[in-house]
Amino acid sequence: MGFEEPTPVQVETIPLLLKGRDVIAQAQTGTGKTAAFGIPIVQAIERQGKAPSALILCPTRELAVQVSEEINRLAMFKDLNTLAIYGGASIENQIEALRRGVDIVAGTPGRVIDHIHRGTIDLASVRFMVLDEADRMLDMGFIEDIDYILSKVPKKRQTMLFSATILPEIRSMGERHMHRPATVSVSEDDLILPNTKQMYFAIGRKNKIWALCRVLDKEKPKAIVFAQTKHMVDIIEQRLRSYGYPAAAIHGDLTQARREKVLSDFRSGKTKVLIATDVAARGLDIEGVTHVINYDIPDSPETYVHRIGRTGRAGKEGKAITFVSADEMHLLEAVERFTDQKLKQIEVPSAKGRSTGQVRQVLDFDEMADIFGMVRFQLSLGRKVVPSIVDISDFIVRTARVNDITVGHIDIGDDHTIVEIHKDVAMKVLRALRQSKYHGRSFEVKPLPRARK
Repeated sequence: MGFEEPTPVQVETIPLLLKGRDVIAQAQTGTGKTAAFGIPIVQAIERQGKAPSALILCPTRELAVQVSEEINRLAMFKDLNTLAIYGGASIENQIEALRRGVDIVAGTPGRVIDHIHRGTIDLASVRFMVLDEADRMLDMGFIEDIDYILSKVPKKRQTMLFSATILPEIRSMGERHMHRPATVSVSEDDLILPNTKQMYFAIGRKNKIWALCRVLDKEKPKAIVFAQTKHMVDIIEQRLRSYGYPAAAIHGDLTQARREKVLSDFRSGKTKVLIATDVAARGLDIEGVTHVINYDIPDSPETYVHRIGRTGRAGKEGKAITFVSADEMHLLEAVERFTDQKLKQIEVPSAKGRSTGQVRQVLDFDEMADIFGMVRFQLSLGRKVVPSIVDISDFIVRTARVNDITVGHIDIGDDHTIVEIHKDVAMKVLRALRQSKYHGRSFEVKPLPRARK
């Protein structure tokens, strides 16, 4: 299969599993975890059976299929039968395959329970139980389903739990369902693949699509773009496609046939940009992803780690770019604390491309405003010209025809004056001042970015 040396998680877990130990292992997608549990299972199953000897629970149908295919390759010379069972595919075909006899099943919790209720899967012979990406199954609300399935599996079994992060809930699950499990944990330094360069743009909501287009034009990447909601995923896809970018969306509302077509086009390179929710992209193992772009920064650092694990794999360099608004800086700081890495702030690249002329950077006063909603303007008028704060304030109120309550703090300097204006009237004030003169004198006015702490 082209393996030259075992990965760290394989070095740590395979000897323990060969001894029959229960194991809790911290490992994210792309670290070789499927082979870590797959090789010992394949070696231990001596002959074909009618009922499955191993059951592997996965959070998504894509991961169930990938695990099944990987174990098929591992078991090539042992003549074992593997089967992926998941919702959205023909249950009749799965029932027929189970009836003929299956040694290893990789399935999603919902479809496994469906087969249990129908009496079409026999779990009485299961000796090896795997919970793959357990943290994601917890996030998706599968905890009760997992408890139910494990209640139907023989207590005399070997249980393996793999998770990118070992949360207290994961340890609790291990205590409930495992026998004196050994814990294998990668160091914090290994949470992020070493070939992944991390950086961020300080960018507001109104300019995110502009920044995304500039990255696509400059880098020409094979990229996965993450957004928080299905609705936002659809909006980004529609905008990119309208500008001529080969992009496609994937989320939980798509039919299985559509999901498979989207993934096939992305793998082949027909589609260069995949826009996804976290649930849809969980467990995707796609070669050659050069960039992960966090269009929306996630609420949890663990999710950030899962996302950027899609790139920088197999010894190749990858980039992880995160869009962060002023109000989201606390989320960025949480990521930096969790990964013990400082992300580099970079500027949005300037590049011409498909969307040049169609999408431009706009003034985002929501992003530029402070917590009180005030935006700072710099006027090229110093104290030699401006007699008093009252005079310049009256000039702004009169010229822009705004309420004086919308004008905040004013600081008159040697060669310029800083004025705070409420964001609701900021554009009106900017346009009025740019068309006016102060006591007959022309001057320049420009909005300033939000002051960083």
